[in-house]
Amino acid sequence: MNTQEDLKYQEAQKRVNKIKGFYTHLIVFILVNTYVVIKKTQHIDEDETIWHAFKLPFFWGIGLVFHGIRAFDSVPFFGKDWEERKIKEMMDKKKQDNTFQ
Repeated sequence: MNTQEDLKYQEAQKRVNKIKGFYTHLIVFILVNTYVVIKKTQHIDEDETIWHAFKLPFFWGIGLVFHGIRAFDSVPFFGKDWEERKIKEMMDKKKQDNTFQ
């Protein structure tokens, strides 16, 4: 293998490890939160509502979403098609008024 192939292989390996880490995180999330929600719903105090059982999954879930975005290198709001559209839009504007702002 040459160095360029080595670099591509290492990059692919890093990406696979990120994705593997996300799936491990997802499995732990499901197992732990299933247990916590079951236990919490069995022992609800008088001053608590059922929603107290879902605090941990909610906030942990937010972290899990960010982990997934980072692992898959995708941001749903600013995907590759959005970036390409914006570049094309700016290039078209530059052609029209011959200034780039």
